[in-house]
Amino acid sequence: MSSDVDQGIVTGEGVLLETRPAGFASRLLAALLDLVVLGVLLLVVIVVLGNAQVVLDEQTTRIVGIVSVVVVMVVLPTTVETLTRGRSLGKLVAGVRVVRDDGGPVLFRHAFVRALTGVVELWMTVGCVAVICSVVHPRGKRVGDILAGTYGVRVRGARIVTERAQMPPELAGWATHADVARLPDGLALAVRQFLGRATRLHVASRVDLGTRLVAQVRPFVSPDPPAGTHPEAFLAAVLAERRRRETLVERERVEREQAEGALLHRLPHGVPEPQA
Repeated sequence: MSSDVDQGIVTGEGVLLETRPAGFASRLLAALLDLVVLGVLLLVVIVVLGNAQVVLDEQTTRIVGIVSVVVVMVVLPTTVETLTRGRSLGKLVAGVRVVRDDGGPVLFRHAFVRALTGVVELWMTVGCVAVICSVVHPRGKRVGDILAGTYGVRVRGARIVTERAQMPPELAGWATHADVARLPDGLALAVRQFLGRATRLHVASRVDLGTRLVAQVRPFVSPDPPAGTHPEAFLAAVLAERRRRETLVERERVEREQAEGALLHRLPHGVPEPQA
């Protein structure tokens, strides 16, 4: 069971997302493509600044050069990974995506840490530190991934188990008001798999396994289900309720981000909106 969990991400309802760490060759290809793109951009900036007709003093030239390097090496990679949720041009070509350790999309702080660390491990050491770290780390992480709490996963060929546990009607009211904590990944996956193949199990094995899983899940649920509740109904209710709550949390997060985005684009107070 643990080996299965190590190969993917388990949601709160016990759904295993088979997002295995990307292979070294895929990560290397993605990194090389990204570095080539950024290197070309940096070269273009240098050429443009060199051919500029504006005469700058030595100090101003140095400042402009430093700003240009920071933009190309840090600002641009951070912006791209943040907006694309971990898929730069190189990663798109190689079929790789950068995700958080819990499987969620990378945010600004993750992308910024990766880009800032990349200045040293990718640019200053010509990628040697990143290659060595990726080879020895079990998930293929480079130093930036370790500090940011991210890693690269395969996008092509990833498969999501879509079968879901359904809420038993008789337990819907109880589940809505119960305190249902997130189950450990291994336990959630065990319950998920049990419910998926319960009808194919021998009766004695089905009863024994269901009873043992209920005993393991019960500490994460309060209060206990109504007396006489069937073990499989209880387990299905827990997974279905966890799915419902996680869906609500994600929906609220998206709505909050949309509202914040609308505020950022709103004109200052007192300035009338442009008329069409």
